[in-house]
Amino acid sequence: MTIEWRPCSDRARERDDPLVATGSRGLQWFLVEISGAWGTRAFLDPPFDTELGRALVTRIEAAGMRPLAIRRTGRREAQTTWRWAFVDSRPGHEVVRWGEVGSPAELLEVPLDGSTGAVSERPLFAVCAHARHDQCCAVRGRQVVTRLAEAFPDETWECSHLGGDRFAGTMVLFPHGLYYGKVDDADAAHVAEAYLDGRVVDEFYRGRSSLTHPVQAAQHFAREEFGDDGLDAYPPLDERWHGDGDPVLGAAHWTVRLGDAAGPITVELAEHLSEPLLSTCAATRSGRVRQWELRGIARD
Repeated sequence: MTIEWRPCSDRARERDDPLVATGSRGLQWFLVEISGAWGTRAFLDPPFDTELGRALVTRIEAAGMRPLAIRRTGRREAQTTWRWAFVDSRPGHEVVRWGEVGSPAELLEVPLDGSTGAVSERPLFAVCAHARHDQCCAVRGRQVVTRLAEAFPDETWECSHLGGDRFAGTMVLFPHGLYYGKVDDADAAHVAEAYLDGRVVDEFYRGRSSLTHPVQAAQHFAREEFGDDGLDAYPPLDERWHGDGDPVLGAAHWTVRLGDAAGPITVELAEHLSEPLLSTCAATRSGRVRQWELRGIARD
């Protein structure tokens, strides 16, 4: 049977796919300004030098970091220098460091341990507008980045693929690594202002890149139950997986303990797989994705 094609973000909205705990892992990041066009894979396809890009991505990932291409939105100018940013998103270590090199090849010499670059007092707002990777990121992402740049011109950048194309427009707020989705349905400037105020906007919040998916889910349910929308509220104390196949609790059962001034909170979660779905515009085969259900929450 032929499935009618529709943009993946349209399908996700029709299904009401939950944003909860869909932020992919990223403890540290290495961002590179590539001001021109990006291929399907920003570093690995022309017009960027494919051999250099492969060496750069291999080096970044071998250091346990995530590579991300960035550029300013709007008019493109010939690039004569290449800015880079080292971002640490680990709790208690959050920082953005900026540097610059005179040629792309010199990026292979930049230390990846956070020992160089100028520390920035400004956050960095990265909105996925990677058109050749996914159509929805182009259409919805550009709406977000245009509006956000009007309010925060120095902090706002377009970025390459973040993951979660079906949640376009997507963005991540650095240095804390806060993922948001469906931001074209929100006031992006309001979301950014909340971040600067030390809060999260739960309606569009996907999770924090430095935290595991069970912890992201547990924090979401704790915010719903107890109401604290603080960026650093409900820090993880412990998480335990109880195995697959529980006939009552679903495919997997997790217990997550979170810290709170009023006393630790225990969250019981069931992890399920969704019905088969097409998760990107380019997908031709359906797959299942993780989803989370609250089974219990209480203070210890």
